[in-house]
Amino acid sequence: MSIKRLVVKVGSSLVTNHGQGLDRQAISNWASQIARLRSLGHEVVLVSSGAIAEGMQRLGWAQRPHSMHELQAAAAVGQMGLVEVYESCFREHGIRTAQILLTHADLADRQRYLNARSTLLTLMTLGVISVINENDTVVTDEIKFGDNDTLAALVTNLVEADWLVILTDTDGLYSADPRKNPDAVLISDASASDEGLKKMAGGTGSAIARGGMITKVVAAQRAARSGADTIIVSGKETDVLIRLASGESIGSRLHAGTTPLAARKQWLADHVQIAGRLSLDTGAAQALRVGGKSLLAIGVQMVSGAFERGAVVACIGPDGIEIARGLVNYSAAEARKIAGKPSGEIEAMLGYISEPELIHRDNLVLV
Repeated sequence: MSIKRLVVKVGSSLVTNHGQGLDRQAISNWASQIARLRSLGHEVVLVSSGAIAEGMQRLGWAQRPHSMHELQAAAAVGQMGLVEVYESCFREHGIRTAQILLTHADLADRQRYLNARSTLLTLMTLGVISVINENDTVVTDEIKFGDNDTLAALVTNLVEADWLVILTDTDGLYSADPRKNPDAVLISDASASDEGLKKMAGGTGSAIARGGMITKVVAAQRAARSGADTIIVSGKETDVLIRLASGESIGSRLHAGTTPLAARKQWLADHVQIAGRLSLDTGAAQALRVGGKSLLAIGVQMVSGAFERGAVVACIGPDGIEIARGLVNYSAAEARKIAGKPSGEIEAMLGYISEPELIHRDNLVLV
């Protein structure tokens, strides 16, 4: 299959040879493959873990620390080596590289989101390989992506890539944990929207990595919002990227099977964190799910959280499951006052009316 643009994510265990230090030979091998893809006309963005793991190795730490400040320190130390190795390996092929460090706040803010997108697209136009990582030196619990699988999916949406390739230390997604169940079968082809995949995915597979197979399945679902397929495959496979580009079936391919969301709604759907929750009655939930309607205050039963006008909030159905999220037209305090009331009473209750809808359908996306 012809590929035009892909995001390649490399896990910590692969980059650092399970925490023993940066694996220069492996990184050089991926750089060589990406250079070949470039020569075939493909565009590649690289998302690489490994800064904290490399920092731990340099600092002599055998166990991943729990303290946020120690994690930030390890990332600061490790980032130096990580970038140097990537730069030198790509330089051997005459390719320039750029380091991009992101936090959730960079993509949660609409202007910064657009700036990040413009920068990445410009770098691709210039023939530069972007090496992206979460900005672990400043990230906090409130703004972190949680794992680089999520970050890679958001970058896939950001640049509207055709594929998200997650290189890991396993062959792909299995029906059960192959380390514990000898009858586990590799899932070679499936729909990213299949909720049964989450049940198959286990927890974190090593003391070095932050994510696990479950984060890769969720990442595939995120990437599918922009129409991208996700391939979860072993980074140790010989010429894995070249073989995938030539159409060979390797690892687990999770098909998008969905129409790409419009850019603004995709940005809304990509919010890892939300400012509040609106609990809806059955009628409002149905109007959003089926009717494509705006959310009116009369359909809201409860407002949770503290947020201002323009914040991204989640819309929760009667079953407790999030069905949509969007930009709210009123603050939390105002929303609580008008919840359950007809639009015609908003001005009388607040002394003014900003919009007749709590969330307009143009600023709302189903999830």
